[in-house]
Amino acid sequence: MSMIAKEHKDLPLVPESVLKRRHDLDELRRKKAAQLDATGKLQVQPKGSGKKKLNKYGKQRKGQYVIKPAKLLSMAKSRRNHEIRYKRVKKKGMQKRGSDSKETIVKEIPLGDDSPKKRRRSKHLAKPASEAVTYQTNSVDASMVFVVRIREDQGKAPPKIVTVLHGFRLRKPFQGVFLKYTPATRRLLHMIEPWVLYGTPSEAMIQDLMVRRSFGCIGKERVPLSDNTILEDHLGEEHGIICMEDMIHELVTVGDAFEAASKFLYPFQLTCPRSKFEKEKLGAHQGKDYGDKGEQMDEYIKQML
Repeated sequence: MSMIAKEHKDLPLVPESVLKRRHDLDELRRKKAAQLDATGKLQVQPKGSGKKKLNKYGKQRKGQYVIKPAKLLSMAKSRRNHEIRYKRVKKKGMQKRGSDSKETIVKEIPLGDDSPKKRRRSKHLAKPASEAVTYQTNSVDASMVFVVRIREDQGKAPPKIVTVLHGFRLRKPFQGVFLKYTPATRRLLHMIEPWVLYGTPSEAMIQDLMVRRSFGCIGKERVPLSDNTILEDHLGEEHGIICMEDMIHELVTVGDAFEAASKFLYPFQLTCPRSKFEKEKLGAHQGKDYGDKGEQMDEYIKQML
């Protein structure tokens, strides 16, 4: 026994990982040897003998497929739906969804201070007096509209819709321009309606836009309209616009120099109406409000100023 123990003691020690590796290689050699036929060639299974991978329609899948995230799939599906809608509206028009008659809505506007802080201060506070105001909810018979590009979270728009948006000089999300509301403009707006928000702003809102967000386009450069001399130099001699009041009057009344005035103005860059908290934490997505808003456009512009 002492001699056997001495012989085992002289043998070199082999790590366990090496032994496992050798065992795996030996097992692989045995499997390959079992698959060899009499001629010494490897037996190959027929092409249709294995389990077929089927798609959701029960047909065999062809080629390699990449699993895409759900967000990319939903954006691609939305883009296809917008392309289908664009072709349908271009061919058949808005049909029943595009009314040629004026549509109105009545809203109750409080005349007094009805803030929540004041209501908490006095439980027996009388309900303030309100006034019923009638708004037109579409832009029928309007001579001018203010158009804002929306849907910045839907990815890139289809190429045909991008072409129309660029024709209106709306190259970035939340850019706004003044357009003359003609039958041709109305048809184009109907085709890209899910990607724009438009309506007829009031004179006070146009003045607020011009004072706070107006820039001129001089030689493809964005120049702030801080001085009336800029308007007088570029629009004074030919169109008679020498100050900011003349520009506002031309936009409100849609005069003979409306096209020149609207093209001279650089697209108004507005802000996103949703906060960062709503986008990231609450997951609020855009797309509920779009299309023709008529005289209610003032409320949407206030949120983006």
